[in-house]
Amino acid sequence: MDAVTFPNGPITMAGTLFLPADFDAEQKYAALVTVHPGGGVKEQTAGLYASKLADEGFVTLAFDASFQGESGGEPHHLEDPYARVEDVRAAVDYLQSLDYVDADRIGVVGICAGGGYAVNAALTDHRINAVATVSALNIGTAWRQGWFGLDQDSAAVPMLDQVAQQRTAEAGGAEVVIAPYVPAEPDADTPYDLVQAADYYLTPRAQHPNAQNKYLLSASIPRIMGFDAFNLVEDLFTKPVIMVAGSEAGSLWHSTELHAKLNSTKKLVVVDGGTHMDFYDVPKYVDRAVSEIKPFLDEHLAAK
Repeated sequence: MDAVTFPNGPITMAGTLFLPADFDAEQKYAALVTVHPGGGVKEQTAGLYASKLADEGFVTLAFDASFQGESGGEPHHLEDPYARVEDVRAAVDYLQSLDYVDADRIGVVGICAGGGYAVNAALTDHRINAVATVSALNIGTAWRQGWFGLDQDSAAVPMLDQVAQQRTAEAGGAEVVIAPYVPAEPDADTPYDLVQAADYYLTPRAQHPNAQNKYLLSASIPRIMGFDAFNLVEDLFTKPVIMVAGSEAGSLWHSTELHAKLNSTKKLVVVDGGTHMDFYDVPKYVDRAVSEIKPFLDEHLAAK
């Protein structure tokens, strides 16, 4: 694997490029962008999938989102869905610049919110010829409707009111509020998936110094709340998609909703017993996801 940088407008993106074990620079390879979850960095689950899919013969690129990790962009710790979608497009630009990548055989693999961003990027960027999602999350609907999708979108209104007041205060000189992506101290009311998320991000299991479990509240929330990664997929999405999710994941509804909306080639794989976080690093579930994704991408990114 090689540390790389690539431009995204004025922002310099930091990535890790993985090559197949039998790599030959004279050949042309199918290539994949892997997109990390909200609050994650390339050294965590996105890098794990990039490594494993490189072992399966793909050139793969994991990267830190703009405003996050080692990538540029100020203010740092901003979660901007629209910027994150543009990140994916910039990563495709970079892969297409490599002589050994077949520009017509590029796909995107997204985990959690990265899955939603992958879908949204491919909606309008038709250079992306296949998408795979793992424990997909549509971040806008998740934050409006709750982890289990039981609330109405209007449930977000009180939060938007509070954020408006906070932004006014910050404009007047108040301290900027930093919020955690996952609960630092889960309690009895915390969904099990988020209890597992705290264990993943905040313990030696996968903790990384560049993933600091914080985002800018007043700058990020308005961008997130108005975003819908799956908007218009019924009419504009034309590419094949495979969705892998666990039967016990509270987030499963995002994958089933996407599957129902899509009119393109699609495959939904619900893995019995799996939770949302199991697919981040638990070998049994990661290997199952890769075993489903690999043949699907082989088929749909095959050389013409």
